Amino acid sequence: MRRADRLFRIVEYLKARRQVVTAETLADVLEVSTRTIYRDIADLNVSGVPIIGEAGMGYVLSRDHMVQPLMFGLEELDALMLGAQMVKSWGDEELAKSASQAIDKLTSVLPESLQQEISETFLFSFSSKEKVEINIDFTALRRAIRSKNKLLFSYEDANGQETERCVRPLCLVFFNPVWLLLAWCEKRDDFRNFRLDRIINLIVTDEHFINEKGKRLYDYCQINGYGMDNI
Repeated sequence: MRRADRLFRIVEYLKARRQVVTAETLADVLEVSTRTIYRDIADLNVSGVPIIGEAGMGYVLSRDHMVQPLMFGLEELDALMLGAQMVKSWGDEELAKSASQAIDKLTSVLPESLQQEISETFLFSFSSKEKVEINIDFTALRRAIRSKNKLLFSYEDANGQETERCVRPLCLVFFNPVWLLLAWCEKRDDFRNFRLDRIINLIVTDEHFINEKGKRLYDYCQINGYGMDNI
């Protein structure tokens, strides 16, 4: 994490809580040393951010520090908070961490009246015993889709038969409790859906692909009558 991002994250974290937070807690959240947190707090104070506290005692952001509130209605906030909780429950570890950070960002810029409302939420999302175990690197897969890296893996079908696949990953779709990878399969020369829990030995190759007509997510949606909003 860049230092500028870390400083912003400290302010967000303190703003979202409005209670004393120890340097040790901040260090755990940001995965740095407490010494780094002490330096960052000092730099934030010098730059004019009113953080109250001291080493060994903890820190709190002054209520005088104001951030322009976002204009969300309660129903919109409920939707956003529930969505973030679902990501935390059903996404991979890195995505869950990002969801937590998103909740802090959202909470930190709300007026106190709305902070109170969302702290008393009645909407929750938890993982369950039906959650299907995924044995591949989910984070690496997500990043491969974004960077357009081809994938190699073994795939086990419902009958336990394994085949080797080389695919162009296009998107991930969640059908509770199963995650699916939609891809262009070079073995079948067609679009295919792959359950992540049946993918074995995933390899993200160095080979990049470009969007080609007939092999894009857009084309899949057109063929199947989906709008891009539905996938």
